[in-house]
Amino acid sequence: MHLVCPHCGTINRVPDERLGDGPVCGTCKTRLLAPEPFALTDATFSKFIANSGLPVVVDFWAAWCGPCKMMAPHFAEAAKQMPRVRFAKVDTEAASQTAARFAVRSIPTLIIFSGGQAVAQQPGAMQAADIVRWVQSHVST
Repeated sequence: MHLVCPHCGTINRVPDERLGDGPVCGTCKTRLLAPEPFALTDATFSKFIANSGLPVVVDFWAAWCGPCKMMAPHFAEAAKQMPRVRFAKVDTEAASQTAARFAVRSIPTLIIFSGGQAVAQQPGAMQAADIVRWVQSHVST
């Protein structure tokens, strides 16, 4: 399975049976499956999504958005509960091209990517349990 390092962007090959062993990036030694969301930018988004062997849930947000701030801890909690799903955040102010590419019109908006393609999109803030249920309804984990 291919896992893209959220820190340096290196594509790492990790055998499926070793995913639970805490794999680290071969280049920068950062944990590949850390149980917290990480940031993606216009420059890193496409490579990460296209090369990720695991589903990726992306939270499109902005620093000025009250509902985004309220949902952030729930998004982080969902990331802890789903170790076989990657959780990323895209700041729509800093990564406006990526937000426009996926027609993000309201924030927060969650999009699930699997196999490099968007498979589900959900606008609005959600609790951790709702995020987990929504993800499970669209991808097998």
